[in-house]
Amino acid sequence: MGVSLVPIPASVADTLESFLDAADDFFSHLATLNWFALILALGCFGMYLLLRSRALCNALRAAYPDEEVAWSVVWGGYVVAYGLNNFVPASAGNVAQYYLTKNSIRNSTYPTVTAGLATGAVLDACVSALVLAFAFTQGVFPKPSDFADLSSFDLAFVGRHPDVTLFIVTALIVLVLTAFAILSVRVHAFWARVGQGITILRDRRRYVREMVGWQLASWVFRFGTWWLMLEAFHIGGSLRNVLLVQAVQVISAAVGITPGGAGVQQALFVAVFAGVASDTAVAAFSVGQQIALSAFTLGLAFAAMTLVFRTRGFRQLLRDARAARAAESG
Repeated sequence: MGVSLVPIPASVADTLESFLDAADDFFSHLATLNWFALILALGCFGMYLLLRSRALCNALRAAYPDEEVAWSVVWGGYVVAYGLNNFVPASAGNVAQYYLTKNSIRNSTYPTVTAGLATGAVLDACVSALVLAFAFTQGVFPKPSDFADLSSFDLAFVGRHPDVTLFIVTALIVLVLTAFAILSVRVHAFWARVGQGITILRDRRRYVREMVGWQLASWVFRFGTWWLMLEAFHIGGSLRNVLLVQAVQVISAAVGITPGGAGVQQALFVAVFAGVASDTAVAAFSVGQQIALSAFTLGLAFAAMTLVFRTRGFRQLLRDARAARAAESG
């Protein structure tokens, strides 16, 4: 399988240049921003994080009925992860979330805490699937064959090397299945702890009452965030545009390897909103909403580390989290 790696540095450079150009458009549009809508959007996003953390807290309480699980702790770990993931690649902030949450619950284990926090993905996957189904019927998303022409390293690599991408995805699936098979044979206690983490999913009434309701409310605020962001950047708030923005978020989270999906979002927004607003306005929105949310969630992360966990320093936190997980798995 012959794959030329020569275009990769150029593609990375194109992604960086595209992001910087969009950032320049954003800063040049600061005077025209609807700051009231932008502040309301950040408030809505804060409510989204708060409500979703409540759903995750209820999942952990179901897993640990005899232990105290504080909502503030689950919220704190969640916003720390969200804030870090906008600045570190490969969702490394999740490691800090597991570490902070696990250390705050007596007699807890990483497999149970990780599984409990993952239960939120069930409804999220359903909502995301519906959003993508709608978005792809609008005929505005570029086809996979056109990814090679986009100014995003992640998408361009997929478009130029679909065979390699398929090989990598298949290899990862095989590795995950192999790891599960090994664990299921050698570490029965591991699976018992995972099963404990998803306790709430086995009680349908409790799951609907204590997770689905909170998550659906959080999704309302998430959609409200995008509506207000579109208004703030003068793209135009509408249900269609909100769903298109969310579809871009889903794709960038799935495909992007850069922090916060930087590059992927910019490339897709330009394609999706072509003709809806000027190229400079779309570029300003593509990076502006990302900068605003990154700064906001980083501020929440600092607040959580200081007020909830009484600790400071993200680097040391990540090192301690990785060391703790390695020690327990060893």
